[in-house]
Amino acid sequence: MAAVCQVTGAKPGFGHSISHSHRRNKRRFDPNVQKKTYYVPSLRRKVTLNVSTKGIKVIDARGIDAVVQELIAKGVKL
Repeated sequence: MAAVCQVTGAKPGFGHSISHSHRRNKRRFDPNVQKKTYYVPSLRRKVTLNVSTKGIKVIDARGIDAVVQELIAKGVKL
């Protein structure tokens, strides 16, 4: 599963892990992306989304219908 949130668009960040001796190694900071299933009343079906924890808070605040309508307007296949 790709570490990209469908709601917020959060992607992995890149940087270095730095040891005590200050040696640097490349690493990747993945967002906390989870697969969540929501029932969307306007579509009358369940929709599975890959959302970050921030995306879950956005859905709670704005409502699943509003978020799904934005995704459909962007052209995301649900």
